This record gives sequence, C-alpha cells and structure tokens, in this order.
Amino acid sequence: MATALVVQNTKTGGPGRWAPWLAGAGLAPRVVEPHTGAPMPSRLAHDALIVLGGPFMPDDEERAPWLPAVRRLVDEALDRAVPYFGICLGGQLLAQHAGGEVRPSYGAPEFGSVRLTLRQESSEDPLFCGLPPEVTAIENHIDRITRLPADAAWLASSAACPHQAFRLGTAAWGVQFHPEAGADRIPHWNTARLVAHGADRATLHRRALAVEEASAKTWHTVAERFAHLAAGA
Repeated sequence: MATALVVQNTKTGGPGRWAPWLAGAGLAPRVVEPHTGAPMPSRLAHDALIVLGGPFMPDDEERAPWLPAVRRLVDEALDRAVPYFGICLGGQLLAQHAGGEVRPSYGAPEFGSVRLTLRQESSEDPLFCGLPPEVTAIENHIDRITRLPADAAWLASSAACPHQAFRLGTAAWGVQFHPEAGADRIPHWNTARLVAHGADRATLHRRALAVEEASAKTWHTVAERFAHLAAGA
C-alpha cells in the first residue's frame, strides 16, 4: 500500500477522520509527532506528504523548532511533484514558503463550521472539481494567508477569509480550514480562547452538527481523490 507521511504538530491535532478515509482509498498514513521530540525524517520516503495544523506561524522556530525540517520536506515534495496537502498551518506554510504572505492575528477569526464558496478555478482541479458550489468546513484560526503565491490556483474563499484553498503546480494543495476534523472535535477546544474572541463552544458544536453529514461527504471525496492521486490509482 502507498504511504503518506503525516506531520502532526500538536498533541490534539491528529489526522482525525482523514486517517481511515485515506487508508480506505489505498494510502496508509504514517504519523510523525515532532512536538514530542520525535525526529523528523531527513528525506521524504513516502508517496505523499500531509502537514497538519498548529498554533504557530510557519516560521515560528522558537516554539516549533522542527519547522525547518518540515520546510525541507515540502521543498522535496514540490521538486519531485510528490502529492502534498497542507491543513491550516500546513497550508500557511506552503503559501509563505512559495512566496505568499501569512499574517498573525489578522482580520476576523473563524471558529466552528464555516461556509465556503468554490471559485471557478476549482472546476478544473483534481481534488475540488464537481464539489457543490458552497460547502462547509471546520475552522479554528486567528492567523491567515493574506496573499497567495503568484502562480497559485485560488480554489475557495469564505466571507471573512478569502484564501481558503489553493493549489501549486499539479500536486500541492493548501487549505485554511480543517477537512480532517468533524464536529466532535469542538467540545475539546479551549473555552477561554473561544470566549476571548466572542465565540460560544456549545453554539459552535450545535451548528457544526447540523451540517455534519453533508460536510463529511464533501471532505471524504477530497481525501479519497488525494489518496488515489498519491497511490497512482
């Protein structure tokens, strides 16, 4: 079976529902947790690379000293056209590393289930083509991408945060949202952090549950497509 190296940057920020979805489509996740002190591989000996989220900026090496090693793997993935999927921090890292801009605590934060609008460019994208024109996804961010790399295909936006999804080249994607997360993650979020930004955890959970079925169907489709791409199916 093909394998994907999955970089988990925090204790609770694992691959979630994407783990069984990817494995079911022929791509087995191999998770590395550098936040625990686990060493990062020096080269990408896998069929895909997935970088998950975290409460850091892409160059915050003081709090996340493993980020240079992650960037080296991203370089290798881009150079060799190994399929890459970056989620939240992983998407921001891809954008900044390729010449875009990421700004901390910028604009309105997004928490819970957020409505996304797919752009025309998505109609020709290998992962996003044929999805509903409006979809929902879990968001949990205060930092954001403020400028995409010049050669990026801009795939999706939200009302509060324009740069929700993009593609570089033929095989690298970055997203601001969390397709790997379902509504079940929200009850575990930090209440004080949410309250500080005017959000209520119980309300966020209830609203996410209301759209969970359709949202899960959408991101299951994207996960399967990514797995098939990486596995050469």
